[in-house]
Amino acid sequence: MSTGPIASIAPSAAAPATRSTTLVVALAAVYVIWGSTYLAMRVVVESMPPLGMGAARFTVAGAILLVVARATGAAWPTRRQWLAALPVGALLCVGGNGLVAIAETQVSSGIAALVCATMPLWMAVFATATGERPSGREWLGIGVGLAGVAILVGGAELAATPGAALILCASPLCWALGSVLAKRLALAPGLAGAGSQMLLGGMCLLVTAAARGEGWPAHATARSLGALAYLLVAGSLIGFTAYAWLLRNARPAVATSYAFVNPVLAVMLGVLLYDEPLTRPTLIAAPLVIAAVILVIGGRRAPAAKS
Repeated sequence: MSTGPIASIAPSAAAPATRSTTLVVALAAVYVIWGSTYLAMRVVVESMPPLGMGAARFTVAGAILLVVARATGAAWPTRRQWLAALPVGALLCVGGNGLVAIAETQVSSGIAALVCATMPLWMAVFATATGERPSGREWLGIGVGLAGVAILVGGAELAATPGAALILCASPLCWALGSVLAKRLALAPGLAGAGSQMLLGGMCLLVTAAARGEGWPAHATARSLGALAYLLVAGSLIGFTAYAWLLRNARPAVATSYAFVNPVLAVMLGVLLYDEPLTRPTLIAAPLVIAAVILVIGGRRAPAAKS
């Protein structure tokens, strides 16, 4: 998933001579990095608590962005902006990423990526609730996407773990709702806004982890620690910044094209690097979910600058 904390980062437009190169690099970053974060999360939770992992990732990333923002002359978020960042950060970091991390203790990273790829479908549903009337193409995409999710939930992996299935399906809902709020609340601009959302989201994850009784492991494996570092640097900092540039400099359909590229890469990486099974329900559901996202993204009536 892709929106939320990064929605308010707004790097200046690149010079015309370097625009095409920057576009290719930014697209490669969100395609490859965000497509690989699902597997990285699966590796982290091998020996580390899912919510504690997220708390460390987002708290540190948020603090880094706030320090960079202040060092570059940005104003500190106001009290109102901190209050606005709280529900957005909680929904995105706890409801979005946190639920995925919990689910990945029981399900494969490829399945998680496919279910989370339905986030644009839920964005279309929430747009309807706020008065934006979806096109017929969007409604078709929503129906196709829900059919794909139904096939995944009915497959052996999620059918055997109904709790994980419920948690996983709730994740894109939370992410979409957090993204809708991020578009409507008075958040701090630039890196300060992104940092405040991630910092508060990380703190919410810390509280939730404590409430679940999660404890930090005495002996986390080197591969889990390495995957956590990858999520922090590549996923939370590089990936977010690249996507923010795309939001400002590319067409919305191009910027959000990660949504149907990430699950394909995530499934491939899971099969090749983690020996995850490639089941028949996955083979059937994957093209349905990807087609649904293409329909919804291509059928939007108006550009969603922060979607």
